[in-house]
Amino acid sequence: MKPTVAALWTLVAFFLVAVAGTLLRPLTPIDETRYVAVAWEMWQSGNYFVPTKNYDIYTHKPPLLFWAINLIWMFTGVSELSARLVGPLFAVLAISLTGRLATKLWPDDATIGSRAIMVLAAMIIFAISGGLTMFDALLATTALAGFLALVNAVDTGDRRWWAAVGTALAMGVLAKGPVILVHVGPAMLLVPLWARSRQDRSWRWTLSGVGIALATALGVVALWLVPAILTGGPAYRDEILWTQSAGRISSSFAHARPWWWFTALLPLFLFPWFFVPAVWKAAFKARWRDAGLSLAAIWALSALFLFSLISGKQVHYLVPDLPAVALIVARLLPQGTTIRPAIAAAPLLLAAVAAILAGAGLIDLGSDTRLLEPTTNLLAWGLFMLAVCWMAVHQGGLSGALTLTLGTVLSLNVLIGVSAIHDVFDTKKIASIIAPYQEAGIAYVGRQYNAEFNFAGRLTSPVTEIIDPADLPAWLAKQPDGIVVGRPDELGPMWPPYRQILFRNAPHAIWRAADAPNSEPSS
Repeated sequence: MKPTVAALWTLVAFFLVAVAGTLLRPLTPIDETRYVAVAWEMWQSGNYFVPTKNYDIYTHKPPLLFWAINLIWMFTGVSELSARLVGPLFAVLAISLTGRLATKLWPDDATIGSRAIMVLAAMIIFAISGGLTMFDALLATTALAGFLALVNAVDTGDRRWWAAVGTALAMGVLAKGPVILVHVGPAMLLVPLWARSRQDRSWRWTLSGVGIALATALGVVALWLVPAILTGGPAYRDEILWTQSAGRISSSFAHARPWWWFTALLPLFLFPWFFVPAVWKAAFKARWRDAGLSLAAIWALSALFLFSLISGKQVHYLVPDLPAVALIVARLLPQGTTIRPAIAAAPLLLAAVAAILAGAGLIDLGSDTRLLEPTTNLLAWGLFMLAVCWMAVHQGGLSGALTLTLGTVLSLNVLIGVSAIHDVFDTKKIASIIAPYQEAGIAYVGRQYNAEFNFAGRLTSPVTEIIDPADLPAWLAKQPDGIVVGRPDELGPMWPPYRQILFRNAPHAIWRAADAPNSEPSS
C-alpha cells in the first residue's frame, strides 16, 4: 500500500475507533460531564464570553472547547453525540498536522509524513485521549500549529511567522491557559540550538521573535479576555485575574505525586514504541544534531522535565507532547525498517489470558466483579484480544502497531459498552429522575457538585450544593417539594430513599423532600 494511502486509512480508522468509543461509553464523570455541561449552559445563556458551571461563573478553563461544541451544535442542534465528536475531530487534525510538520522538518524524506501519522495514531495514550471530550487533543493541535509557524519563521527569517506563532499560542491559552508555554516555550527560546543544521539564527533574532509572538498572543487573548471581564463584572474579573492565579499554584498540589512519576510511566506513554527494539537501536545511531530531531527532543524532554517539577500530575498532561515522540520515532524508522510489535503485544497477551481465566471463574476480581457483569464479557474480551495480538504480530510493521493499539482501544470501549460499567458511570439514570424537580428544587448533599447531571438532565437552573449535611434541614424547609441526591454512607441517618442507584461504583440515593418525616431529618 502506498504511504499516502496508508496515512489516509490510518486517519479514517483512528476516527472510526474514536467515534465508536463515544457511542459505546457514557460521558465520563466528572470531567467529560462537567465540560459538556459548561457548553450546554453557554448555549442556554447565549453568553459566549463568560462560561458557567452549574450556572455560576467558571474560571477554571478558558472557552475554546466550549466554543467548538457550541459551533457544532449550531449545525446539528444540541446533542451528546455531536458534542463528543469535537475531541476526535481535533485528534485527527493533530495527527494530520504531525504529518505536515514531519514533512516540513525533513523534506528530503518522501514518506516521513505518512510514517509520523501512523506512529502517532498507534500511541495508545493518544488514541484513548483522542476519543474524550477534554482539552488535550485541542491543546496538541494548537501546539502543532505553533511549531509549524516556528519552523517557517526559522526557514524564511520572516518575522511575520512569529506573529503566527503568537496566534497559535493565543489559541493554546484559550484552549487550556498559559500551560501552552510549557509545551512550546522551550523550543521557541532555544531556536539557535536546534536550528543550527538548518539555518543559523542568532539569540538576538530569536528573542526579538519571541517578543513578537508573546505580544501577538496577548493581543489575541485580549479579544476574549477584555469583553469577558466587562461582561462578567467585578466577581469574574477578580476570579480570573487574581483568585485563579493563586489557585493554579495551590492546585498544583491537588494530584500530588513524586517527581519521578511521569518517568516511571514512560513505557505506558510511549506504548507500543517503547517495546520496539528497532527504535532503541536507531536512537543510539541517530544524528541528534539534525534540526528536526533536536527540535522534537527539546519539545519532548523539556515538557517531561517541567511537568515533573510540578507536584500535581495527571496522565493527560503530556498528551500534547506525544507528537514530538512520533516525529522522533518516524525519523528513526525509515521506510523499509523491520518493525516487530511482538514484545509490545506481550503484556496485552497476559491481560487477555487473565481476563479469560477471570471470565471462567478461576480468578476472583473482588468488588470489581459487579462492574464487569456478566463476567462472560471478560471471556469474550480476552479471546478478542488474543486475536488482536495475533493479527498485530502477523502483520508487523507500522500497520501491525496500529492494529495492536486501535484494536485494544476498540475492545476496551466494547467491554465498557456491554458490561455494567456503562450503567454504573452513566449520569442519565439519576438525571432523568431529578430533572422534573427543577422548579421544586434539587440539592446535592455531602460533597462538591461538579454539574454531573446538568447536561444529561438538560437542567436550566442550578443544583443546590450542600457540603455539610447539617445544612440540609434549612433547605428542606424552603423546598418542601424538592429532591435530594447524595451518598447514604456519607450522609448518615435519613428517611427511606425514593430510589437507590449505584453510580461511579458507589451507592447513591435519591430522597424526595415530601417523603421526609415531620421532624427534621437527622444528619
